[in-house]
Amino acid sequence: MAENPNSSPAPIPQEGATGSGADTDDAAHTEFDNVRDLGDIPAIEVITRSIVMLMSAAAEKLGLAEGTSEERIDLPEARTLITALAGLVDASKADLGIHAAPIRDGLKSLQLAFREASAYPDEPGEGPGEKYTGPVRAPKK
Repeated sequence: MAENPNSSPAPIPQEGATGSGADTDDAAHTEFDNVRDLGDIPAIEVITRSIVMLMSAAAEKLGLAEGTSEERIDLPEARTLITALAGLVDASKADLGIHAAPIRDGLKSLQLAFREASAYPDEPGEGPGEKYTGPVRAPKK
């Protein structure tokens, strides 16, 4: 059987361990108690975790995370992440329930931060993810 590059190797029995495997099995179960099989996680939890990951990554690429240096800012990467985020939010909006509004607000904040960070901002409706969300404009002051 071929090894799966995404899985952890089986624990190696400690020197002097008996051949029963009981000690090894107990150690493996203790080590992986906090890991859940993806099949056991509800779909909406997988979606919201993905949304949070995309939001966090986009914020990092925009330089919004505390301590981010100028050389770590990458607007093309941020554009890709924000567009993927907008597509996921749009596709799952009916399932997000009470979380939909704060997620849309976070997405809009990232889109506005992208526009502000751009030397040549996109036209309204042409920014990252705006084909899914519609044009994003800053609130009038």
